[in-house]
Amino acid sequence: MPRAGLTPDRVVDLGCEIADEVGWDNLTLAAVAQRAGVRLPSLYKHVANADDLRARIAVRALTELRDALAAAVRAAPGAELDALARAYRDFARAHPGRYPAVVRAARPDEPELAAAGRALLEVIDDGLAGYGLTGEDLVDAVRILRSALHGFVALEAGGGFRLAREVEQTFTRMITGLGAALGALRTRV
Repeated sequence: MPRAGLTPDRVVDLGCEIADEVGWDNLTLAAVAQRAGVRLPSLYKHVANADDLRARIAVRALTELRDALAAAVRAAPGAELDALARAYRDFARAHPGRYPAVVRAARPDEPELAAAGRALLEVIDDGLAGYGLTGEDLVDAVRILRSALHGFVALEAGGGFRLAREVEQTFTRMITGLGAALGALRTRV
């Protein structure tokens, strides 16, 4: 019989907490079992294996990021790009262990992860609507935005910005540059 109070959602909660404490690469089922106060085999009543736990955490992280970005976009009419970028960075800073889960594309056998990824992309698409991009131009815009933001937050988290210049000023300039680049996509030949 499963331990009272331990559910698949609770296992994911614990996995998220541990990932944020020790890092995505250091997340183990043994650590989750220890935190839950159960023996490792007891977790298999709630998750199939470590890959299943990681996929569930990824769905949770994508959903949390989607919600954060959607709220930011709604609260900033006319400044959606800035709001998207800042909310993305805030999420990565607040959840350093689960953030890596949001950048992996789903495999064909991960429909829930694929759906969560699509939902996140819809929010990003909506946030970029002011640029009037569609089709391949919108795909390029989303890829450019995600690449720039991921690169920035990864470098920041890794201690890659040690020069004297204030990091916030650089981030603001990057957003301005991204806005110009995305605007230029409308005029491509």
